[in-house]
Amino acid sequence: MSQRPTFSRPPLRSLFRIRDYRVLWVAALCMIISQMIRFVAIPQWFVDQTGGESFTEVAIIGAVQLPIQAFGVLYGGVLADRFDRRWLMASANAAVLAILVAVATAATLDLLEFWMAWVALGALGGLATFVAPARATITPRVVPPRYLSAAVTLDTSTQMTGWILGGLIVTALAVGLDAIGMLWVAAGFALISAIMPALIKTSARAVSERQSTLRMVIEGTRYVIRHPILPGLFILDWGITVISYYREILPLLATGLFMAGVGAAGALGTVNAVGSACGMLLALFLVNYRAKGIMVLAASAVYASLLFALGAAPWLWVGMIVIAMLGAADAVTVAVRQVTVHLTTPDEMRGRAFSVMVLMAQTANNLGIIWVGFWGDEIGVDRTYFLGGVIGLGATLLIGLLWRSISRYRAPDHAPDTLVS
Repeated sequence: MSQRPTFSRPPLRSLFRIRDYRVLWVAALCMIISQMIRFVAIPQWFVDQTGGESFTEVAIIGAVQLPIQAFGVLYGGVLADRFDRRWLMASANAAVLAILVAVATAATLDLLEFWMAWVALGALGGLATFVAPARATITPRVVPPRYLSAAVTLDTSTQMTGWILGGLIVTALAVGLDAIGMLWVAAGFALISAIMPALIKTSARAVSERQSTLRMVIEGTRYVIRHPILPGLFILDWGITVISYYREILPLLATGLFMAGVGAAGALGTVNAVGSACGMLLALFLVNYRAKGIMVLAASAVYASLLFALGAAPWLWVGMIVIAMLGAADAVTVAVRQVTVHLTTPDEMRGRAFSVMVLMAQTANNLGIIWVGFWGDEIGVDRTYFLGGVIGLGATLLIGLLWRSISRYRAPDHAPDTLVS
């Protein structure tokens, strides 16, 4: 009888000694930096066009992205369980590059219209969710099983590193470049992210039964629904995010709370990512702590409480501290969700399980953009986050009471080899 592999917390240098993991890490980092820059640049272009007098155009971003991202992530999860994930990642990032170049060119020539920007954002959002399952499920193929938990947490930390670097780049570029110039910089990082996945040598093709796309989607959804912990984690994250999302609308926060411009938006993005990185370090330190559900509930309660402080922040520097703390609390919940998906899901189901997680998250993100944009116009951005704090604390308490499997959950100490029934 073979011994099941156990998980350990390796030195980070052990992971970076793995050649394919290093290549994957660079590709993911450049992809996130590109996303961070365009998250600020395109909404800032909307704010510049309207003079900062209306947040409606920014709120429409969520409505445009929502249906496209829902389709993209489900289809992406199926393809990640059917084809080589390296080439899916490379192809999606190449498409992102083409769109960014097209938008930047149109804006440079003063030909960009609102509808064009919305279409581009819809396509970029769809590609971001489409590639997410492929990107996430490459990691288990290039690292030893005993390092999987640490590698997945480091992957999430890499996302935060990309946010930090992207925010710093935006802040630096704000001195001499406008939103259009930033789009060209984003395209440069997208180029690197499109090339690097093709350099990974390890095959990332999943071993799964050939089925119809619809049947695979249904099978993946059924697997998640029957899972003892994933539904509760996903629903909790969905409820908290809808009433508080801010990452793709930082120019709205900078203008609505602090009467500041694109430089402030970049600074908020940077400190949020720094806080997220600190949260990832905490999650990595607690990688062997098995009561993952309790970690999520505690972090969610802290996150909701901080929304009151964000709405009440009188100065930009106070808002930056709060945003950093929000990033740290959110990062803990992200790490737990991703590690739980990987550790409790067999390889042939990981793409679809991960796609359901991303679908829930991206749906919440887009509804959050609509929520904050709408209520920001109606009652003010500050009161919008006060309202979010009340709802967030109530949702955390309610889900914790009604979904007892979250607090009772203990992470497994071995790799998955059978489906959860």
